[in-house]
Amino acid sequence: MNWDQIKGKWMQVKGKAKEQWGDLTDDDLDRIEGNRDQFVGRIQERYGIAKEEAQRQLDDWSRRLD
Repeated sequence: MNWDQIKGKWMQVKGKAKEQWGDLTDDDLDRIEGNRDQFVGRIQERYGIAKEEAQRQLDDWSRRLD
């Protein structure tokens, strides 16, 4: 699924994001609103990982949404 689709369906996919990244709060997910850059930043912050790793995880997750 591409990011335009994810942003459009954010209410449906944010539950799947919570399953993948359980340390993200509902408030985090509400603030992200499907914005990829904010999503990467929140994953980095919550999990203490590098930006490249957060991007890789997010790309893998978005491909599995299809």
